[in-house]
Amino acid sequence: MPLIHDNKKIPLTADKTLFDYADDLALRVPTSCGRTGECHECIVEVKRGKEALSDLTDSEKFLRGNYRLACQAAVQDITAEIEFAVLRRQPRILTEGVQRDDIEPQPLVYREGDDVMVASSDGGPDGPKKIDSYRGRILGLAADIGTTTVVMNLVDLETATTIYTASFENPQRFGGSDIMNRISYDGGKYHGEMVAVMLSSINFEIGEMVKSLKIRRRQIYELVVVGNATMRELFFGYDVQPIGQKPYKSPVETEFMDGKRKTTALNVRASDLGVRIHPEANVYGGPLIGSHVGADIAADLLAIGMEKQEEPVILVDVGTNTEVIVGNKDRLLAASCPAGPAFEGGEVTYGMPGYDGAVEKFKFNGDGKPEIEVIGNVEPSGICGSGLIDLLAELRRTDRMTELGQFPAGMNEFDFHEENGLSVSRADISALAQAKAANYCGQSIVLRQYGLPLDDYKALYLAGGFANYIDVSNARDIGFIAGLPLDKIKKVGNASLEGATIMLLSGPKRREMEEFVQKIDHVELETTPDFFDLFVEGCQFKPMAEPAAAE
Repeated sequence: MPLIHDNKKIPLTADKTLFDYADDLALRVPTSCGRTGECHECIVEVKRGKEALSDLTDSEKFLRGNYRLACQAAVQDITAEIEFAVLRRQPRILTEGVQRDDIEPQPLVYREGDDVMVASSDGGPDGPKKIDSYRGRILGLAADIGTTTVVMNLVDLETATTIYTASFENPQRFGGSDIMNRISYDGGKYHGEMVAVMLSSINFEIGEMVKSLKIRRRQIYELVVVGNATMRELFFGYDVQPIGQKPYKSPVETEFMDGKRKTTALNVRASDLGVRIHPEANVYGGPLIGSHVGADIAADLLAIGMEKQEEPVILVDVGTNTEVIVGNKDRLLAASCPAGPAFEGGEVTYGMPGYDGAVEKFKFNGDGKPEIEVIGNVEPSGICGSGLIDLLAELRRTDRMTELGQFPAGMNEFDFHEENGLSVSRADISALAQAKAANYCGQSIVLRQYGLPLDDYKALYLAGGFANYIDVSNARDIGFIAGLPLDKIKKVGNASLEGATIMLLSGPKRREMEEFVQKIDHVELETTPDFFDLFVEGCQFKPMAEPAAAE
């Protein structure tokens, strides 16, 4: 029987590890321990045939479910069929997006003669000081650590240009696909594994960058990190348990509220964190907004120039946690919606992230037959979020599914690619309905509380890699986004990464955003009296109603 990876099949050999097979398939699997099981970097997901592998070793006891270390999992039964996937698959890098042209580069690290100088990170009296002798380049990193993917820009701080962009799946997936599961995992007996795998992955990626560009790690003098509150605090090694329980605030936010900090932004020396760049480099964590609304949304706001925005706008950053921001530079409301991973490849039978083989577009042609577009123009092996939104909208448009997500009597699933056996089931529809309802509730409640009719908003900005590829008309038709006119709905791509890059390039803008986010009011969705009623309404596949006036 074969071993399978991404539809490629090779014969099984007894006692051969999954890492050996990865070598045969020329797969990029990280490791820094010589395959002894010590570094915990080579995590893979066993999709089929885990019972045909050797038992878990002591090195793997931190893993749950179908996850193994590639170097420890050896084939025992060659009569079985084994399928696995590496956790660091290369997602489609989103390079398009909003870019500000009004930012004057003023990085905190700069050249002065033969010296590399660094200004004070908080604008105080401690800088500037010499950090190094000039080694030919002054580089910085901007990283957006998402729940599902991590994207990084390597920036030349002397020319203010991005010279390398890298992305990879978040390797913390073994601890759960959503924030609350990861918080729970980190509170257990394997506390610290989440931090370790992220640090290892980022260091591995930095190594790939410097190797590709023939540069040195010590030429990287600053790292800016943004992410939601949990992702940011995990990276910096803070206890994330308080974020998982009321009032859902990290220790950093609590200290800020108690007057013990001037800002929720963080500044830590690279050597103290174990980041393999210049040891004296500063690692900056962008400021939090409130509760689960984190530094990634602060970066979004910087990317779209919210600090200058006179007219009211809506920002929706779609992801495993969807964030909604409504308002202008003088008044802003923010909320976080726990949407879950259904639209990002989880909880749906044939759901997958946006990798080669994913159906990304779907429609019924004039003859009522499915037409699809597949990422990579290869045989379809699943369907990603943009394809799912198209599929749901088309099923509704052609009355193959009711507003309640029900198929005709006696029908339990719909085959969207019959030749490859790909279908969406009633259980899949239910998972998608709940994920959509979280987005629906967040937007409905915040818009209602802000108190303006939809016509008064200048624009609806859609941020994030997933949002960049959706058909906005279909998303609006099923109630995934608010019902603004299509010409007011603007995709801004990976605005978090753009905002992080601006923070890297401009010390003044960085400090401005630290103060700006303190004016944003956080809305706690779960305390809204009619939250459950809105959630039930949001589970229906129909356009979002105009928000009622605030009482």
